[in-house]
Amino acid sequence: MGLTLSLYVVYLHNVRGFSTSFATVLLAISAIAGLCSSPLWGTSTDHFGPLRVMMSAYVLDAASLVVFALAHTKTQAVVAALMLAVFGNAGWGPSSTLLSRLVHEDHRQRAFGFNFMLVNLGIGFGGLVSAVIVNVHRPITFEVLYVFNAAVTLATAVVLLTLRHYGGPVTEHHADPVKSAEGWGVVLRDKRLVMVVLSMLVLMIGGYGSLDAGFSLFVVNDLHLSVHAIGVMFFFNTTTIVLAQLWVLNRIEGKSRTLVMATTSILWFVFWIILDAALGLPKFVAIGSLCLAMAIFAVGETLLQPVGPALVNDIAPEHLRGRYNAAQGLTWGVAGSLAPAITGVYFANGLGNWWPLSTGLTALAGGLLMLNLRRHLSAREDGRDGAAVASSD
Repeated sequence: MGLTLSLYVVYLHNVRGFSTSFATVLLAISAIAGLCSSPLWGTSTDHFGPLRVMMSAYVLDAASLVVFALAHTKTQAVVAALMLAVFGNAGWGPSSTLLSRLVHEDHRQRAFGFNFMLVNLGIGFGGLVSAVIVNVHRPITFEVLYVFNAAVTLATAVVLLTLRHYGGPVTEHHADPVKSAEGWGVVLRDKRLVMVVLSMLVLMIGGYGSLDAGFSLFVVNDLHLSVHAIGVMFFFNTTTIVLAQLWVLNRIEGKSRTLVMATTSILWFVFWIILDAALGLPKFVAIGSLCLAMAIFAVGETLLQPVGPALVNDIAPEHLRGRYNAAQGLTWGVAGSLAPAITGVYFANGLGNWWPLSTGLTALAGGLLMLNLRRHLSAREDGRDGAAVASSD
């Protein structure tokens, strides 16, 4: 992921020559495609097991990356982007399901946090590699990067085979006719899950969705900084996650999960304010301030990522766990479709300088929804159960 995570819009606009509107709208449409496919992946996970779904997703994602690397026309770009959207994000829900099976429920929060740290270690390293390889004036460097990314994705699938004994479908509920008949209707009627998804959605629009949609574009076109600086900034982000995650895990154990996620919204608001303020700074100072801002954003991530998946998996019944994780994954898809569309409106109308502030306010709104969610959760679901904490320790 780290090899190409921050370069989507830059690749389409600055390298392939497509308009900013086309790139952001395509990102939005791609997110919608990923959103529409998410329920299918969730149902497939419950029926076939997370391992088979993840293996299929990684192989097809590798093929999609090659197609994207060779896309020169708008039609080719659309096809490649849709393939990436459908297969590139398919492994997240199944991987959460698999991880929740590998650890006791009292240790899930720590497990998700530790996993997030390792993911970002890979993203940070990938960002450094991409910063060395890519050159916006040499399209071949981007093609090499995407093909290399495909090879790494296939290597991931090979490593995944070592877990083949743990990733099968759940069959214990088949003898119960009531549970066997349950599906998405039960999932969508769970008020707690619906509120979690809504709160996460707003927070994602004020965070990851807008970061992916417009950060690199803002840095290159509004701040007039080098594309190589983006990789360095993301390195600060991921390095902070790697260094801080274990420390944060110890500090948030036993704390209200909704309060922790609300704290994330405040940190992300600060990030967007610093990004906006960078417009009036000299280039060298702007780069330094944005590296600091990415570190602040990262601290918010270390708070959010352990508690969000743990909360969803605590309220999910085992035979519907794949669907519950897919529902949570919808927040990424919807945010990934709405945030680029919103970003595109700002940049297309010459209002890019106002975009960071409005995005920061959106993050704060997500935090308020998180605080409202708290009263609908039990102490254990919210992470405040003392017994669970003692068992975890």
